[in-house]
Amino acid sequence: MNTPLIYLHGFASGPASTKARYFRERFAGQGIALEVPDLARGDFEHLTVSGQLAVVEEVAAGRAVSLIGSSMGGYLAALYAARHPEVRRIVLLAPAFGFARRWPESLGESALASWRETGWLPLYHYADRQERRVHYRLLEDGRLYEDYPAVSQPSLVFHGRHDAVVPYSFSEEFARRNPAAHLEILDSGHELTDMLDHLWREASRFVVCCEEP
Repeated sequence: MNTPLIYLHGFASGPASTKARYFRERFAGQGIALEVPDLARGDFEHLTVSGQLAVVEEVAAGRAVSLIGSSMGGYLAALYAARHPEVRRIVLLAPAFGFARRWPESLGESALASWRETGWLPLYHYADRQERRVHYRLLEDGRLYEDYPAVSQPSLVFHGRHDAVVPYSFSEEFARRNPAAHLEILDSGHELTDMLDHLWREASRFVVCCEEP
């Protein structure tokens, strides 16, 4: 495979997540290197969408890459592809479309007001396995970006029917707006870790199938 392949982890996650390790190991078995950057650069407290996109841009370095993204990483992959026509293909796993719009709905007015006033929101960080905090700038910056990026590249999207974090209807709307996107609704939740073998088979076939010899 000649096209560089980059995996983008989810929110409050990291390069050592279950899916990141699984995909990296499986691609390595095919002699393919999967790059998995730390999108937070070790500074989760000051995480922003813009900062994460800057990390993707640095790693991609103008190359014709393919992207695999999980949850927020899937949203970032779509945002990046919409702004970089050199991207070849993207695979999105329960992508967090409507990222900024969904925070008020999930937190509620009181918690949102507290976040805005204090500047900080405490939450559980899955990679660190402890409570961390993130600055309100994440939400302010996130509002600068569209809910559904206009992606012209071929896109393969997987979403769990029982996803309680990001409803699969968001991926349905993305697929409706982007004719080059193929959506598969799975009998799973947000993590999709019970579908890893299926995700691997379909994703690897999708990103490798059209490589030039």
